[in-house]
Amino acid sequence: MILLISDLHLQEERPDITRAFLDLLDGRARHARALYILGDFFEAWIGDDGMTPFQTGICQALRALSDSGTQVLLMHGNRDFLIGEAFCKAAGATLLADPSVVEMGGEPVLLMHGDSLCTLDLAYMKLRRYLRNPVSLWILRHLPLGTRQKLARKLRSESRAQTRMKATDIVDVTPEEVPRIMAQYGVRTLVHGHTHRPAIHKLLVDGQPARRIVLGDWDRQGWALEVDEQGFQLQPFAFP
Repeated sequence: MILLISDLHLQEERPDITRAFLDLLDGRARHARALYILGDFFEAWIGDDGMTPFQTGICQALRALSDSGTQVLLMHGNRDFLIGEAFCKAAGATLLADPSVVEMGGEPVLLMHGDSLCTLDLAYMKLRRYLRNPVSLWILRHLPLGTRQKLARKLRSESRAQTRMKATDIVDVTPEEVPRIMAQYGVRTLVHGHTHRPAIHKLLVDGQPARRIVLGDWDRQGWALEVDEQGFQLQPFAFP
């Protein structure tokens, strides 16, 4: 069995989400072959050198899961793209490229965070290209810690304000982009998060039936995609 989750936005201000995640690690995830976290695991990440005691605790919990035999794989989101190899090494996790094709359920599956599919959001796509540029990443990682903290707060505040103002179709994936990227990678199943709109969408890719599975965000409840002999099951669950 494989578990996939995304968009937990872990932060000290939401202990209910943290408890639910730790319960998942101590329960279902211990029986999984692998746990995939497809981005926005943390609400914000300013660099591995800026880990708070809260984030260190999460890191240790992931390490315990990894040491128990469950493979942990982590993908960057738009909130935590500065997570680096130091955190992953301490957590016993493998950093996964976005996008990645992984064999699961007897087929190749395309895994993404999902923000790169929102191509109609031109302002965000421009910012994303700038922030993910290797030179920009190097500069960001070498800014003073206090400067990075202020920048993270500013970007989060602007993101919330802009999302409220944008039309629904702009902050969702671009319909034409989905079959294009799936055809490019030769897959019939795409799994992503980011949009906070959990669902399983049916579509055609090169004339063949395909599906796009959207993971839910952890806010009022948790979401996990379970892949086993029965197939792909997108499941909500209540917080403890």
